[in-house]
Amino acid sequence: MSTSIPRSNDRRLSMWVAALVPVIVLIGFARTYYLKGFFGNPPLPGLLVHLHGLVMTTWVVLFVTQVSLVATGRTRTHQRLGILGAVLAVLLFIVGILTGIAGAARGASPGPPALQFLVIPLGDMLVFAILVGTALYFRRSRLDVHKRLMLLAAVNLLAPAIARIPLHFIATGGALAFFGLTDLCLLACVGFDTIRNRRLHPAFLWGTLFIVAFQPLRLMLAGTDVWMRFATMLVGLFK
Repeated sequence: MSTSIPRSNDRRLSMWVAALVPVIVLIGFARTYYLKGFFGNPPLPGLLVHLHGLVMTTWVVLFVTQVSLVATGRTRTHQRLGILGAVLAVLLFIVGILTGIAGAARGASPGPPALQFLVIPLGDMLVFAILVGTALYFRRSRLDVHKRLMLLAAVNLLAPAIARIPLHFIATGGALAFFGLTDLCLLACVGFDTIRNRRLHPAFLWGTLFIVAFQPLRLMLAGTDVWMRFATMLVGLFK
């Protein structure tokens, strides 16, 4: 008996995620980036932040485009754009790391000391790199794994946008709120996929466990002397 998963189920989940991601990103960054002129916020601090916003927005647009291409059967175009996606992922990782360090150097933080908070954006970039790198490795041999890891990478990147959604419980809840809501999105994807296909896919199992487990590990690491010395060294490069 074949255990292959119907592609229509994969595509339905992918389309839902492709619709959800840009909406959350727009809502989260509307006040501070996309529509900041309407809210009277000060200019963005430096060219690097603008570059980060541009690269991240391009990644979201490309993600939606790639999902749409697969859903409409244009797999050859999807594969060609995959090369651009790999380059963009590397650029996003580098710019994300630099933007996080530069923010810590300015003392930018939503609550905790900037050096401690630096573990959050750097951790996001590390998780993103591992998920996307593994997804690209399986892009030809295991399409089912490739698709699910790319979905997890996209949902994982929602945490910064969720943290900026102007709701009181998010603003006061800190990491517990924005990580928790991100995890709910992850579990919704896993649950939908599992119910539709009547089995928990290993890529979703291990990928979700990796993302969720790395969240408290980061928070525990942030308070250690080892991390503070490391963060101080990184920030020193921008001073």
